[in-house]
This record gives sequence, C-alpha cells and structure tokens, in this order.
Amino acid sequence: MQQEKLQEYASLLIRKGINVQPGEELWINAQLHQIDFVRMCVEEAYKAGAKKVRVRWSDDKITKLGYMYQTTSELCKVPEYSISEYRYMKKKLPSMLHIISDDPAAFKGIKQSKITKSNLKFRKKVKPYRDAMDGKYKWCIGAVPSKEWAEKVFPHDPNAEEKLWEAILSTSRVDGKALENWDKHNAELMKHRKQLAELKLQYLHYKSSNGTDLKVELIKDIEWGGGVEFTNLGNSYNPNIPSEEVFTSPKAGSVEGIVYSSKPLSYSGQLIEDFSVRFEKGKVVEVKAKKNQKLLEQMISMDEGSKMLGEVALVPYDSPIRNSGVLFYETLFDENAACHLALGAGFKECLPNGANLTNEEAHALGINDSVIHVDFMIGTRDLEIIGIDYKGKKTTIFKNGNWAI
Repeated sequence: MQQEKLQEYASLLIRKGINVQPGEELWINAQLHQIDFVRMCVEEAYKAGAKKVRVRWSDDKITKLGYMYQTTSELCKVPEYSISEYRYMKKKLPSMLHIISDDPAAFKGIKQSKITKSNLKFRKKVKPYRDAMDGKYKWCIGAVPSKEWAEKVFPHDPNAEEKLWEAILSTSRVDGKALENWDKHNAELMKHRKQLAELKLQYLHYKSSNGTDLKVELIKDIEWGGGVEFTNLGNSYNPNIPSEEVFTSPKAGSVEGIVYSSKPLSYSGQLIEDFSVRFEKGKVVEVKAKKNQKLLEQMISMDEGSKMLGEVALVPYDSPIRNSGVLFYETLFDENAACHLALGAGFKECLPNGANLTNEEAHALGINDSVIHVDFMIGTRDLEIIGIDYKGKKTTIFKNGNWAI
C-alpha cells in the first residue's frame, strides 16, 4: 500500500475523526500487528498539538490464550488497576482512537459461556464510568487489516491484505482529498438529520419482502445524529470512519413486529447468520438463527435492556460500502452498508442536553439502558420506511432501500 495514502488515512483519523486540538491527551487502542500505522497516527497527533499520546496494545491470540487457560472465576475478576484506569478516564476525559482489525473468528473453539460471563462482569463493573463519560469526550473508530481478517474477506487470495486495505481506504473516502471529502459528506448527513428533525416523527414503520414488518416508536423531541458529532462543550469529532448512517435512539420498550437480518453479525469472535428477531410490547420474545442461535440467545440475555432496542440507523442501500460488493464481517463497515438496529444501550446524548443528564434521568425519558450495544443489519434493496408524525401524517423516508426525502 502506498505510504502517501496511509499517511492521508492517519491524518483523517487524527484531524477529522478525533479532531485533535492543542494541549489534549489522546489514547490509541490497537493490535500488535498495526505498529507501523499506529506510529503514523501518534506522530500526526503530536503534529496536531497533542500534549500526550498513549498507546494500549492488545492481541487476539493472547486474549484467546487467556480464555483457554484461565478459569471462569479468574476471568470474572476485575482488577483494581482496570478500575483506576477508568477513574482516570472519567476525570481527564482523554480522546480515544480505536483502530480495529479483529479476526471475525478470533475465539472460535472457546466455550461461549466463559466469554459471556467474563465480559458481563467487566462491563457491569466499568459501566458507571462509561455512563459518566457519555457525550463528554471525543472518540473515533477506524480500521487496519489483519492477515486473518483479510483472508476471511478475500479467501484464497494471495493479495488479500492489500485488497482489504484498498477497500478500507476507498470506503473511508481516502483519495488524495480525504479531509475535503469528509466536510462534504458531513454536510450531506447533516441535511438528512435536519429533515428528520423537522418531521417530528412519532413512529418508523419498516417493511420489506423478506418478512420484516416492524413499528418503532421514537422519543418525543429526540435529536438525530450522524457524521460529525459534538461533545457537551461543542468540540466536534467523527466517531466512525467510515460512516453513512443517520441515527437516533427509539423509545425503550415501544417496538412491535419482526425484523430479519440482511448480513451476518460478528459477535464475541463468532458469526451469527440468517437470523430474525421478533418483538412484543417492546421486548424480544423470540430469535431464530441458522447459525449460532445459542449465541444470539445469550446476547439478548445479558440484562433486561439487551432485549430492547437502543438505536435505529438509516443507511441508503446504494452506499459506497454496499456498492463495493465487499462483505467485511466487521460491524464498523457492514452496519454502514445497510439500515441497521441495535439491541441494548441507547444514546442519552440524542436527548436535548443529554450529555448532562444522569443515566436514570435519560432512562426515565425513554433511553434504553444495558451493558451491551450490538448493531445488526436489516437493510435490503426493497426496504420501505414510513415515518408517522403525532397527527398521523405519513411520510416516506426510505423507498427501494434509499432515501426518499
């Protein structure tokens, strides 16, 4: 891969994704095989004025060894140094750049209950700190290929990593003028956010020929996000690169019907495929999957909120990611190839003055609360979404899978 393009991508993540400002602290989370690209990001951050850059390394293979050899009891222990780290994060609010490259089948062969129990224990322990940080710090997720991920996306191809690099950079709008491209893209997403807000919708009704028939209630006066976001102090950042979505949080416990997945879901290092989710009185009452149904059942049993929706996201079927023809097996990309929903926690920052609300206040206003937030893709070529306002007026939001407004 050309160094110039990699440098441009690093600049995009630092200067548009995080939008590093002079004097701020940045943490980078990355895997060991990403070291050359991470060095680029570190240098770019210092050039942008960061006062301190910290890199936290991880490795799927080492993590898997922990799951293999540690007892469940030991895995469920949350050490004090992890809590101290979260205390520091809550107090200092460092910006966070997550550079992902996970193997979609990283933990294949590991007893799923072991992973689920240890993850649940950790998430519950650190949740109060994460909740306190919501809407108050800048973060961004980008991606770098790994050998295992590339071979999953492009099997039996000797140039798999190079091809995955090309797909990542292309869908991230890295073509020699990435920063300008994202200014234009953010403006387009903001236009749709404004249109949706002006409609003052009460419901979204999803229908497609695969059997999806779902009605979702929205929170009154809820705000829409997508593209550029802002902290409670007005600092801008792009949380996902790439991103094609305009999203909000629905009213917890107010969804009826059934929805069918349109792409596989990578969860806990395994793939859940060809699945459906049925809701009654706002909660999941039945899930079916041709592959890894038990894992899906475990996911919705993490807590009471994992059975309810936390996000609705609108993404045109003719998005750059879907049109690339690549199935990434990675939510960052695949969720931006199609309309999607998320089970679990909602976004309190979608509420007016949401970042300054307590979790209890946000929950009382209708934001779902959970230790998980898992996106799954539902967009199809013939998906229709009808918006219904408080007077019963209907507006076609999506037709044939694409924006109709």
